[in-house]
Amino acid sequence: MAVRFDNRVALVTGAGAGLGKCHALLLASRGAKVVVNDPGGSTAGQGGSNAVADTVVDEIRKSGGEAIANYDSVADRAGAERMVRTAIESYGKIDIVVNNAGILRDKTFSKMELDDFDDVIKVHLLGSVYVTKAAWQHMIDQKYGRVVLTTSGSGLAGNYGQSNYGAAKTGMIGLMHNLMTEGAKYNVRINSISPVAATRMTEGLLPEQMLKKLDPRQVSPAVAWMCSEECDATGEIIAAGAGYFARVKLVKGAGAVVGNGEIATIEDFVAAKEQIFDLNGAAPYSKTIDDDTRRILGMA
Repeated sequence: MAVRFDNRVALVTGAGAGLGKCHALLLASRGAKVVVNDPGGSTAGQGGSNAVADTVVDEIRKSGGEAIANYDSVADRAGAERMVRTAIESYGKIDIVVNNAGILRDKTFSKMELDDFDDVIKVHLLGSVYVTKAAWQHMIDQKYGRVVLTTSGSGLAGNYGQSNYGAAKTGMIGLMHNLMTEGAKYNVRINSISPVAATRMTEGLLPEQMLKKLDPRQVSPAVAWMCSEECDATGEIIAAGAGYFARVKLVKGAGAVVGNGEIATIEDFVAAKEQIFDLNGAAPYSKTIDDDTRRILGMA
């Protein structure tokens, strides 16, 4: 059966271009009522134009879908509340939040101004917090919700000159892992997409030959599934690009117990370093106090 979003209301941030636009168009084409959020600024977060969001809304409406524009910045708490209120006042509820909005201020850490670090964190990480927070209680109360966060390989694996961006994108994962436990019993599921796509933000970062093959529409199917009633996962990361999709997981190796029951020394650690660093047989690291720790402490 086709995945549909009839009678569902979605908010997509940064939906005026690139990935966000593709997500919004796909959700709308499958029946969702969509709030298209975008202040219309540059990739550095400067300037603005209502026409950016309006154009996407017009495209959705011309295709027979329902959409309304919102021009607020996710980095503004009141703005985040307004975009959620736009969904509720226009369509009666909020079912789906896709946190896609972002900016870039790339420089090496030694040359980066701390204002550039602050601004990127505020848009990506805190912006996702503000928007998700504004929608969260509505989802809890109605016992249904789908939240998508946008992480990145720049955070999960690292990239030159993107310490601010990478820190923000990895922060998404900590946010997700904690909210998944709070939302689980209310059927509120939260997952993350780690995309690679040809957008304004990747121009100049990826080779032209690669960009030609990285149509952002190739990422949206995974995002749409995370937004769907059919989504049976929470707390997951999906890497996506050029039609390729893969589950990403933080893992922990078997490790080693050192010190022979005494307080371990530096030398004990060094002696066991090869075993500690060995990832053969690694398994997902999914608990703060995991089974190995419980066993060592005699609690399992």
